[in-house]
Amino acid sequence: MAQTAQNFTGEVTLPVSLNYLLYLPPDYDQQDAWPLVIFLHGYGERGSDLEKVKLHGLARNIAEGQDFPFIVVSPQCPDTTVWPEQVESLNALLDHIIANHKVDTKQVYLTGLSMGGYGTWSWASCYPERFAAIAPICGGGNWWMPGQLKRIPIWVFHGDADDVVPLAESERMVTSIREAGGDIRLTVYPGVGHNSWKATYDNPELYDWLLSHHLP
Repeated sequence: MAQTAQNFTGEVTLPVSLNYLLYLPPDYDQQDAWPLVIFLHGYGERGSDLEKVKLHGLARNIAEGQDFPFIVVSPQCPDTTVWPEQVESLNALLDHIIANHKVDTKQVYLTGLSMGGYGTWSWASCYPERFAAIAPICGGGNWWMPGQLKRIPIWVFHGDADDVVPLAESERMVTSIREAGGDIRLTVYPGVGHNSWKATYDNPELYDWLLSHHLP
């Protein structure tokens, strides 16, 4: 019997739930719209205790008293999954934040470290139109992503002595996106292992660079 062409149309509804830390600038009420930075933590901070999210990265800087001229959302990945598997949940969270806070949708930025770096690559490749710029740290992506990611300004960070996520993971993405015509830069920290995020998140140039980009 011959094969025949068919079509299926349906609807899938998935319940989603993510705990997150929310940071609002000190003068939040004095402005109608604010840039938003989303921070994705690493593998070790998964679970249901939001205090763990404060151990590293942007959430730690805020916990230690640093103020920023933008909203920061730091979600927590459940310990049964990883960030690349949570793209739809993260996208729904972004919708929720935009609906409930004064977000400038032309200034939404994404960054993450280690597993959060992988999550940054994944989420941005699925929804490149949502982000004005991204900054993945010591993560990696897949061969099919560059065609989408070439649309986004990207700044990548990695230590050349990283024995958890090899530098080659970032280099492969940078090379592929450059070949696709993308706007991407790479900072390699000589002699630095997996913790390439402290130097990155302590660098004011990162935030100036993010905020310099706007969606059309």
